[in-house]
Amino acid sequence: MTEILSTQNAKVKEWAQLLEKKHRDKQGKFIVEGIHLVSEVLRSDWDIDCIVYDTEKGIPAELREDIDHYSGGAQYIAVSEAVLSKCTDTKTPQSVFAIVYKRNSLTERLLEINHSLVMVLDNVQDPGNVGTIIRSSDAAGATGIVLGKGCADLYNPKTIRSTMGSLFHLPVIESDLSELLPVAKQKGHLVLSTSLQASQSCYEFDFTTGAWIVIGNEGKGISAEVSELVDQHILIPMQGQAESLNAAMASTILLFEAMRQRIS
Repeated sequence: MTEILSTQNAKVKEWAQLLEKKHRDKQGKFIVEGIHLVSEVLRSDWDIDCIVYDTEKGIPAELREDIDHYSGGAQYIAVSEAVLSKCTDTKTPQSVFAIVYKRNSLTERLLEINHSLVMVLDNVQDPGNVGTIIRSSDAAGATGIVLGKGCADLYNPKTIRSTMGSLFHLPVIESDLSELLPVAKQKGHLVLSTSLQASQSCYEFDFTTGAWIVIGNEGKGISAEVSELVDQHILIPMQGQAESLNAAMASTILLFEAMRQRIS
């Protein structure tokens, strides 16, 4: 066990830098805040650099069992409340956070899975939407997620909080869709998207054979470049006067219809 009380400590400065994307990219690490998310990462197969906790409160009792079963080599560091405040993104500092290593790309693994159900996000910029789609994908048993260029950073603290730990349950990769989708199509994956002009309802489409479902930007939809790579469009029927659905809501509807078909 190590104790750090000063906010001027070099390691603390490194942790605080992880609140910015450029430093997350440079260090290859990111921050996971709070008991629930730290528990989720401890129960996953992700590599943890260290667990940082309030020196006065100690390691939260809720994490004891997860720590006992964690087989990695994480360091445990007690810090002052000032350090916690400097290194976390929430208004009320969490009593514990973890520094986690980013993962190597799982692209090849995702491409080789037959009949896969993959959510593909094209320039979805809101961290809450990205995180919620990851969470819904996990709940519906999706195979994985692809974040294209322009999407909210996967390791943004707001994105991570919105996933509620689902980030650690299924493959999530970042890729250039103009390069990845043609390869997916060559591997036999159907690239699907929604359109108000489509004639086939999502409830009529057969999801049992799999699909890579493209969800576009909150205001502009999918880009012209990505649209050219879509094999088929389907419609989410609506009876009211709403013009369209939120990206996360539309994703959830499609995911759970796919789940219904795939488990029946």
